[in-house]
Amino acid sequence: MRTRSDDLEILLTVVDSGGFTAAAEALDIQVARVSRAVSKVEKQLGVSILNRTTRRVELTDEGRQFVESVRVGLIKIQQAEEEIITRGELPRGRLRVDAASPFVFHQLIPLIQAFNQEYPDIDLEITSNEGFVDLLEKKTDLAIRIGELNDSTLHARLLGRSLLYIVATPDYLSHRGIPKKCSDLVKHDTIGFAGPKILNTWPLKGFESLSPILTSSNGETVRQLTLAGNGIACLSGFMVKKDIEEGRLITLLESEKLTSIGREQINAVFYKSSSVAKRISAFIDFIQPKLTL
Repeated sequence: MRTRSDDLEILLTVVDSGGFTAAAEALDIQVARVSRAVSKVEKQLGVSILNRTTRRVELTDEGRQFVESVRVGLIKIQQAEEEIITRGELPRGRLRVDAASPFVFHQLIPLIQAFNQEYPDIDLEITSNEGFVDLLEKKTDLAIRIGELNDSTLHARLLGRSLLYIVATPDYLSHRGIPKKCSDLVKHDTIGFAGPKILNTWPLKGFESLSPILTSSNGETVRQLTLAGNGIACLSGFMVKKDIEEGRLITLLESEKLTSIGREQINAVFYKSSSVAKRISAFIDFIQPKLTL
């Protein structure tokens, strides 16, 4: 092997962060150390991996193929090391979990304390993104994704299905009336998502995507706008079940609802060759039976 694994780790960080300075900050080392590592790899291989510009670095064609192979190879090395070190022990180490903020607030946070007590050697890092993140680029081990999956490179475990509910507050309905059929919605204020478009497709027979008068990119913000009486929204049960049970929100058009439009699926996704497989399995096995979807 001509290259060193630590130099390759630095190279990957340069690629993921988009530059030498950003990589140095992420790794807490000097920029000169980053530059030397990348130059050393290129010299040992006899090929240019990066094109440097004044603003950023970009992979050459040869570099792109090399980096993809290196990434997979380093993951397998890490997995082999971890398996032999932790054999017979409880899972340990850092676990980076990403999910949309409503799922974090309503489903994960209530379970974290108990998880930490059962797995004290796993260091959880929870991030929140409203869109789908690139697991490798963001150094994420496990992501909770809502809706249908399209990425075949990821391994997925179905956590369950969360039904969609069309809801509004009692106060809003007392002032504006209760819609009895889908066509009545045009007379009402609707709250939806800034994107993607699929989130504004409601599970109603013969109902097309609507154009909400009020939108947000964040599901929890949509929930709060609805609770504040701003209109009618369509939200996942994992967010609003408690609001419905306690009378803060009223469900609407139940007889008009479709059984499924693809938004109900909730999956845990991760790379099949993940070096943190034991930590991932421990986390999924712990939360799945406790989720209130």
